[in-house]
Amino acid sequence: MGGPGDPPEGTPEGVPGGGDDEYRSVVFDESFVRAARLQEFSARERIGEHTPAVRPRRSWGRLTPSRQAVILVALIAVAFAAAVYMGIRNPYQQPARPVAEPLRSSVVPLAPRDPVPGGRPAELFLHSPAAGYATGAEGITQPAVRRTENFTEAEVLGALDVVREYVVQSSLDRGVLSGGSARPVRTLLDPTQYAQFDRSLTRPADDGRYAATGWLTRFDPARVELTDEPVRVRGTLSVVERPAGTLEVIADHTFVYAVRPAGDHEPDAASLFTVHRETRFRLDSQDVRDHRLELAHSALQAGPQSCAADAAGYLRPLFAGESARGDRSDGTDPYRTGRLSVPVCGVLDPAAQPDATPPGR
Repeated sequence: MGGPGDPPEGTPEGVPGGGDDEYRSVVFDESFVRAARLQEFSARERIGEHTPAVRPRRSWGRLTPSRQAVILVALIAVAFAAAVYMGIRNPYQQPARPVAEPLRSSVVPLAPRDPVPGGRPAELFLHSPAAGYATGAEGITQPAVRRTENFTEAEVLGALDVVREYVVQSSLDRGVLSGGSARPVRTLLDPTQYAQFDRSLTRPADDGRYAATGWLTRFDPARVELTDEPVRVRGTLSVVERPAGTLEVIADHTFVYAVRPAGDHEPDAASLFTVHRETRFRLDSQDVRDHRLELAHSALQAGPQSCAADAAGYLRPLFAGESARGDRSDGTDPYRTGRLSVPVCGVLDPAAQPDATPPGR
C-alpha cells in the first residue's frame, strides 16, 4: 500500500518519487526556455478564445534593429551578386552581332570642257535633262514588294523603308548637304560602321574607304550655297535576297542641285550640279527590326567639277562661266611606295548640261 500522501495508483512515472529518475539531472534554465520554438499560453490567455495550448515563438523579434539591418543588407548583396552572375553566365543571351564589312567607295569627278551654263534655277532645270524629274523625296519611289525565301513581305518593306530614309537624309537633307551635322545619316548605320563613318567626316581621304562623299553628299558651306529651288531626283530601288540570309538593296539615283557661289545672291548666278550615286545596302532581320543598315558599296559620279579638285571631303562644283579645259589630274609616280592610288576622272558629256543659256543671261 502507498503512504498516506500517495495517490491510489501510486506515484506517476517521471516525477519525484516516481519510478523513472533519468530526467532528474536536466535543468531547464532561462536560455533553454527562450530558445524553445513553442510557448505555452498563460492561464489568463487560455481563458480567452485560444484553442491551441501553445503558440510559436518569433525569433526575428528578438533581433536588435542593427542586426536586422546587417542581415537585410547582406541579403540584398547576395541577391545582386547572384543576378550579375546569372546575367554573365546566361546561356540564352543574344549572340554578338557580326562586324559589318568596311564601306568601299569611289568618287569620280566629271570635268566639263565648255563653260558651265548659268542662269535662274527654274529656267536651268527647264532646259536640262532633269526637266521631267520629280522634286525631293518624291523622286525616291519604292518597287513592288514581295516576300523572299527567308523574309516576309513586311520585312522586305521595312528594309526598303530604312534604305529610302538613308537616301533622303544623305542626299536631300539641306543641313547635311550644307556641311552641317551628319547625325541623321549616322543613326541609320550599323553601329560597327560608326568608327569608319566618323573618321571619314573628320579626316576624309580619297582612298576608297574614308571619303566623306562616299557616305553622303555635301558641299563646303564657305564656297557653295544651295538655291531655294528643290532638288530634282530620278532613280530606282531594287531588292534581292543573298545566300547569307541577308537582303541586298540597291539604290541607283541621279540628283540635280541648283548651286551658286556662297554669298552671291544674283538671280542669274546659279548653275546645275549633277550627282549620280549607286549604293548597295545589306540588312538582316535584326537590322530591319532595329531600323538600321550596312552600307557596303557606294559609287559616285559628280560634275561639273575639276579633276584636280579634292572631292573626298566635299563635292566642289564649277560655277557658271567656269570650265575645266586643259584640266588634268596629278601625275602618278610608279616609284612611290605605299598604297596604290588610281586617279580617276571623267569628261562631262555636254548633253548633261542645260542645252541653251536662258534669256537674260
